[in-house]
Amino acid sequence: MSFVILLLFPFSAYSDQQKIQEHKLLVLGDSLSAAYGLTQQQGWVYLLQNAWQKEERAIEVVNGAISGDTTDGGLSRLPRLLDLHKPTHLLIELGGNDALQGHNPKKIRANINEMVQLAKAQNVEVMIQAMQIPTNYGRRYTQMFTQIYADVAETNGIPLIPFFLEEIALKPELMQNDGIHPTAEAQPMIKDFLKPKLEQHILP
Repeated sequence: MSFVILLLFPFSAYSDQQKIQEHKLLVLGDSLSAAYGLTQQQGWVYLLQNAWQKEERAIEVVNGAISGDTTDGGLSRLPRLLDLHKPTHLLIELGGNDALQGHNPKKIRANINEMVQLAKAQNVEVMIQAMQIPTNYGRRYTQMFTQIYADVAETNGIPLIPFFLEEIALKPELMQNDGIHPTAEAQPMIKDFLKPKLEQHILP
């Protein structure tokens, strides 16, 4: 996943800024959520916000994803993001870059656990996005990496959201030339996949 830096981009759920938001979702992620190689308006996070806006859902989305980010970076940025945006919910979509760089799974798990605890300390409800990596990193490492997310979810009693590229990654026409990042055509599919799963844990 590329190390191109994208700016933090908050999306407002309604044109009427006076309308009170009942829920605010912070997406803490990497290039898969930062619309790498696309415009922000093509990315699934923006599309998700638009869908909720059209349905008049009281959910605001803040996209805190940065291309190339790791769990180290997410952990260092999270306190400021929590203080600045005061979200009610947090989706952690990180770890892929750590794995691609061969980081120790124990360190990845520890970082994600600490992010969960930081958010919970501020009464933020946390969801964790399952992640996968190419099998050419070796069966043992791949299994250890994948298991991180189920373990963190179980240990902390938080929802585990299935990997949103599991089916898309099998279709070359939906992936950019690097084979890692989804195309613009795949973004609405990701939005449709995640929308009901996130609503299940955000809306009463």
